[in-house]
Amino acid sequence: MNIIKLNAIASTNNYLKQLCVSQPIESFTIVIAENQTQGKGQRGNQWCAEPFKNLTFSVLIKHLLSLESSVFDLNIAVSLGIIQALETFKILKLNIKWPNDILADGKKIGGILIENSISGQNAVYSVVGIGLNVNQTDFGDLPKASSLKNIAQKEFDKEAILFEIINKIKQNCMLISMGKSDELWKKYHNYLFRKRIPSVFETPNGTKFMGIIIQVLKNGKIQVMLEDDTVKEFDLKEMTMIY
Repeated sequence: MNIIKLNAIASTNNYLKQLCVSQPIESFTIVIAENQTQGKGQRGNQWCAEPFKNLTFSVLIKHLLSLESSVFDLNIAVSLGIIQALETFKILKLNIKWPNDILADGKKIGGILIENSISGQNAVYSVVGIGLNVNQTDFGDLPKASSLKNIAQKEFDKEAILFEIINKIKQNCMLISMGKSDELWKKYHNYLFRKRIPSVFETPNGTKFMGIIIQVLKNGKIQVMLEDDTVKEFDLKEMTMIY
């Protein structure tokens, strides 16, 4: 496992992608930055983290997915890996908010951005960006954001958390390579935020509607039962949950 530590960088994902183009690098190479100035989240949102207090890093994962495989398997492996790692540090009430926000006690403590590229014949390599709020305590006007320190009321060793997350992700990726991804999907649904609970959703044009999350499908879309008992599939650009 090759770890590249940076003091400050615009985006660890961009740095790692550029590195992949310029030279051959091994799978599970990690780029970690104490200060990430242009971190990215889902839907083009910016991921803001206080320097030196949180984990902002990217991981290269190669030789796992192909064009025929379920690309969302990797989202499952990574989000579950983070949950499993945090449980070893006694963090409770953990959930995964579709598609890949990490929540603790109903508040967002982490996010994931996976960018896939084609390399060679039918091969996919993935740059997995992870942001995790560890020892930051002030989130200004973001009442739904929190950190491990706020939740557990103690400081955490960031490096210990990093290594545990990577180990759990590796274990989950091994299950995928062995054809056992269904085991991960079952665990993922056990942590799925507000599954089977009536919730409010909003479309990009501001329309709100009630629904009940049924499951996440292999293609990464989420299945929601609407008030008229019809079931509809949504991708991440088509709606958000209001909670």
